[in-house]
Amino acid sequence: MRRVTKIAAAGIASAALALTATACGSSSKDSDTASGGSDSSKLKVGVAYDVGGRGDHSFNDSAAAGLDKAKADFGVEVKELTAKTSDTEADREQRLEDLADAGYNPVIGVGFAYADSITAAAKKYPKTTFAIVDSVVDAKNVDSIVFTEEQSSYLAGVAAALKTKDNKVGFIGGVDIPLINKFEAGFRQGVEETNPKIKVTTQYLTPGSDLSGFSDPAKGKAAAQGMLDNGIDVIYSAAGSSGNGAIEAVAGKSGAWAIGVDSDQHEQPGLAKYKDSILTSALKNVNVAVYDAVKSVKDGAPLTGTHAYDLSKDGVGLSTSGGFIDDIKSQLDEAKTKIVSGDIKVKTTVK
Repeated sequence: MRRVTKIAAAGIASAALALTATACGSSSKDSDTASGGSDSSKLKVGVAYDVGGRGDHSFNDSAAAGLDKAKADFGVEVKELTAKTSDTEADREQRLEDLADAGYNPVIGVGFAYADSITAAAKKYPKTTFAIVDSVVDAKNVDSIVFTEEQSSYLAGVAAALKTKDNKVGFIGGVDIPLINKFEAGFRQGVEETNPKIKVTTQYLTPGSDLSGFSDPAKGKAAAQGMLDNGIDVIYSAAGSSGNGAIEAVAGKSGAWAIGVDSDQHEQPGLAKYKDSILTSALKNVNVAVYDAVKSVKDGAPLTGTHAYDLSKDGVGLSTSGGFIDDIKSQLDEAKTKIVSGDIKVKTTVK
């Protein structure tokens, strides 16, 4: 179980968000003649993961944790499918349609790459509730789930600035896209506003057209090793499973720290041998959002519209597993308070 303080995201709990009630319908393409989309005795939940899928120790695993809790709490039937880096738009759309055709409702797309395919699928299956993580789809049967990643990244930047010994820190982004730019912007701002003398080095693994940057641990490891060789001693990676390689590299250098992302990576079994090098993780509680989406359909009042999970609602935060940031808790608490109050306005772009 994750151990978190007030600066960390809380365990699974419904966020205090406004709900928009819609009819809980079927998965038939024919909205006039459709029968019920799920067995009334057991909710059927379909999840389409981003590249890396369950087991990436990061973004997808956070979504999977929410799904697992929903399954335990509600006894739902679950079907999980995973994207490939070679996917076309037609592949993503077909994946969603296969779930809807099989009666899964809700159908959840984990990752911004599903935006266009959910737009199309939601139109074809108006009685099915869809949810998308990290993008906004304007449709009456879609729950658009977004996060203020820049806020937790700012806190990660404060932690990095207070822990670096050489005044050199690094950011590794999986893919150079606006979503990951938010992580960089918040991190850089947190570092620079804590100690402007610190140099921040940034490296993206792939350009925006190439999503493989989220699923290449070897490339993440090489990027981190290059930073370590240049005297950088704290590295924050927002790169999906590629970040696992960065963590491995950092663990190989005494005195260096890795900052994890999305999930509490200190607590991930697959990263256990590196946990003493994971300073903290910038949490993005996709688990909370996925759980909320499933529960809303179960309760007969499906969430729709756009819902933002931010620092004030513990939708994002920092993990404290390992106790490595306990000594700087007061500075982190102060930064969180100022972000929530609006005294600190965190940027979403670097420029």
